[in-house]
Amino acid sequence: MAFRNPSFSALRALESAARHLNFTRAAEENNVTQSAISHQIRHLEELWGIKLFDRPSRALVLTRNGQVLAPLIRKFISDLETALETLTLDDNRTPLKVDMLQSFSIKWLVPRPGTFHDEHPEIDVWISTNDELVDFTRDDVEVAIRLGQGKYPELASTLLLQEHVFPVCSPSFLEQFKSIREPQDLLRVPLLLRLGDPAHPNWEDWFEKAGVREILPAEGTRFPDTNMALQAAMDGQGVALARSAHVGDDLKAGNLVRLFDIEYPSSVSYYLVCPEGKKDQPKVMAFREWLLAEAAIVQEEYDKTTGAILGHAKITKGK
Repeated sequence: MAFRNPSFSALRALESAARHLNFTRAAEENNVTQSAISHQIRHLEELWGIKLFDRPSRALVLTRNGQVLAPLIRKFISDLETALETLTLDDNRTPLKVDMLQSFSIKWLVPRPGTFHDEHPEIDVWISTNDELVDFTRDDVEVAIRLGQGKYPELASTLLLQEHVFPVCSPSFLEQFKSIREPQDLLRVPLLLRLGDPAHPNWEDWFEKAGVREILPAEGTRFPDTNMALQAAMDGQGVALARSAHVGDDLKAGNLVRLFDIEYPSSVSYYLVCPEGKKDQPKVMAFREWLLAEAAIVQEEYDKTTGAILGHAKITKGK
């Protein structure tokens, strides 16, 4: 037997009246008149051909039919409201699409996004990685973290992190090569090299800063990115030239040891960039402020731990 489907307002009237057992209260809850509730109930009874309420002694009592249907309708309305609320929240969530170098993402950003989500649960951060400069006019990206000098025509840029470059190795490697006392001693141990990258200071740059004039041999294991070189250093394979932004956590955890108090200031820094028209969007502003706060914490921790790390290694310039 086929039944005609009632209106949602009629179902809500039945659920409310069944819960209160009072048409007046049901009317107040639904912001309608008492006669409107009474009309909706009568409409349902005629539509389904069953009686839903009895009225003995002017009271309102659910019939057996009403007792069966009321919980089902209550659950239906509750499930529908929950589903709609979830869908509405999902539609209102604002993803922020961020592009950056893979090495920076793995070593710096990925360990920290939980704090941003705690502060801004309404914003989902979607991370993509690319070693090429993102094209905001073509790529589906709203902001990017770039390694450069901050000069990007038609883009708003904010300095996040200035970097210094210095050698690092594992504690076990340092224990094995106890003869490392001066920068030139590194010429006699395995060095981990990066493939050509003009934006990344190389060993020649650092040795020149350290006052070492000998020619650096070309031999050595070469890696396509910083993370691979750092992992090899942690595995005891040699000494890597590290960026300060990439090794703070590993230095603090004791996975790596910094060698010497000689820093080579990098000619490039990390910047948050976006189109000028998007820099004042709430989600972009929130992400920028969070990044700046995190960068300040990292810099403070780096400044505090550098002396302790050097002291632990007992290797400083001139010793």
